[in-house]
Amino acid sequence: MPSAVSSPELVRGLQERAARALPAEQVKIVEGWWLRHAPGRSWWVGTVLPHGDAEPGELVRRVVEAEEFYAGHDTATRVQISPGACPEGLGTLLAERGYRRRKSVSLQVASTARVLGQAPAGSPRVRLHDRPTRAWFETWHAVHGHGGDPRSEWDMLDRVELPCAYACAMIGDDVVAVSRVVADTGWAGVFGMATLPGARGRGTAGGVLAALAGWAGAHEADRMYLQVEHDNLPALRLYERTGFSEVCGYHYRTAD
Repeated sequence: MPSAVSSPELVRGLQERAARALPAEQVKIVEGWWLRHAPGRSWWVGTVLPHGDAEPGELVRRVVEAEEFYAGHDTATRVQISPGACPEGLGTLLAERGYRRRKSVSLQVASTARVLGQAPAGSPRVRLHDRPTRAWFETWHAVHGHGGDPRSEWDMLDRVELPCAYACAMIGDDVVAVSRVVADTGWAGVFGMATLPGARGRGTAGGVLAALAGWAGAHEADRMYLQVEHDNLPALRLYERTGFSEVCGYHYRTAD
């Protein structure tokens, strides 16, 4: 899917909203660079957001400062590279320092009204909660947990300070799909989309997105955003059907 025209300010703003919706255990902001430490969480929560501008001669110093921060936490340095939204030449510098390229991700946006209008007919009913329920978490973990420690995910959700909602799509008394939404200054971010295999292809995920859009509209967020890996073709097709389009593609570089 081709990227729409976007500004560095839009991309940086959305990525920083996502960082607040996925709060790391420790965040240190140095000259606009977000150094995030998230032990036990999915690794991308603990990556560098290099959003402060830097002249070519300053880049090495900024990178070394980031490396010292992560060395102090005994973890690898990982940097999010968003063309146009991070200092020019940063990706090349990291490659020269031996950083490996990982994960290609699409940052997408949509009108809240359009997502709400794409609700599929006959989709399962969706319940919204202010906090994650045990059933919500178990469904999410069944799809995305990958054997990790669930306590770190619970801890991360407890750190979210912004208005949020947790959606559960129901078939009978069973939760079969979940997601969450976080409102932040006119935008609503969608996170944790997860559908159990037996409920896929039944309009479940589209119903969840529509419910989240209804909540977003009621919380003065007329635009929505999400992040999805470029190789997740079923999710990309779902988001295109519901009105999302790409504003930026980005990737990560990880120190050896």
